[in-house]
Amino acid sequence: MFRRWSTSSPVPARTSTRRVGAAVVAVALLLSLAACGGLPAAQRLRLADIPPLLTDDGPLRAEESAGGGAVNLLAVNDDMRAFVEEYTGGMHNQRTRLLALHTAVKSPAALNVRYDPFADGSAGDVFRSGSANCLSYANLFVALAREAGLDARYQWMDIRPEWQRLGERVAVRLHVNVLVRTRGGDEYMIDIDPLQRYQIAGSRVLSDSEAAALFHSNRAMAALSEERLADAWRDTLRALQLAPGMSHLWVNLGAIYRSAGQNDAAEKAYFRALALDRADHSAMNNLMVLYDATGREEESAYWEERMHRYRLRNPYYHASLGDAAGERGDWDAAYEHYSRAVKLHAEDGQLLYALGLIEYKRGNFDAATQLIEQAIDAANFAVDERAYRIQLEAIREQSAAAL
Repeated sequence: MFRRWSTSSPVPARTSTRRVGAAVVAVALLLSLAACGGLPAAQRLRLADIPPLLTDDGPLRAEESAGGGAVNLLAVNDDMRAFVEEYTGGMHNQRTRLLALHTAVKSPAALNVRYDPFADGSAGDVFRSGSANCLSYANLFVALAREAGLDARYQWMDIRPEWQRLGERVAVRLHVNVLVRTRGGDEYMIDIDPLQRYQIAGSRVLSDSEAAALFHSNRAMAALSEERLADAWRDTLRALQLAPGMSHLWVNLGAIYRSAGQNDAAEKAYFRALALDRADHSAMNNLMVLYDATGREEESAYWEERMHRYRLRNPYYHASLGDAAGERGDWDAAYEHYSRAVKLHAEDGQLLYALGLIEYKRGNFDAATQLIEQAIDAANFAVDERAYRIQLEAIREQSAAAL
């Protein structure tokens, strides 16, 4: 419907307190939509408060199952140091060093790292195998970039929700990439398999501990999909020890309890997620499904209504309806939906741009021009700003030709 862009090169961002970025994929299995709320500050975790997991071999208690050897995701060996030196040694400009490192990691003539959604692992694992998903690629690039003297950090991407339900369990795509800041104040986004820009709603920097928690969460959900509940339980506990303030980890814990038939414990975990993030619609969805499955119809209806109200307050829900209307060629309906989206989030340049294109489709050139000018002012990426300006000039030319 609308013009969309994607890139696998380092993406420069405009200086802004409302940063967004291209994204890549990590997978977790549970019933949910893509969460858009902020990551809350870490909370104190009391293992004694976590109900035991009931297995055929007896109960597993959190105090006995948590811990274990820490995985150093960013460890760098001699081969990795030599790689950094070979491709960035002697380069004093940080931007040049970043571009050279990124090219070497991606190039078939050098490291040639390829995307594999199931290739979890540390930086060293990816360096040896040449395969990575978004999180393991971030492990590799953060480690190599820091070795090259660059300020590299993990970055969590907020993804616009997809409003669909696929049975009792669906895949939630948790997007992580790398943010690199140069001494001059420039910022660059690095990722292995970027999403389209229209899917991205925001971003935030992750701590190394939070990134490690995501690693253990991915392992836990892989184990859950294979019905290895004890393994899923242990990795989820490790993730919670690292980042107890991440609400979706508690939702994952609830999914493990549900698989073990421990509905009361699952309910408790979902409410813990909501205590951390009251807008966690994954937790809401899980509660709705739990109550429906156990015959608690009134409570299920309550959470279904909460989900409905949440969607009505979410600009990207209305944008998704606008996209569907545009695909049908119903530009008036698309305008109504996107107008609601813009009213809810008037600072989102992509929403403003989309509404401008809809007005262009409706033949309202003056309104389209005004909206795209606003989108240019709100753009977070220089590449978006350039694209908006190109479209704006095309509309102005067409408008002048029609006079």
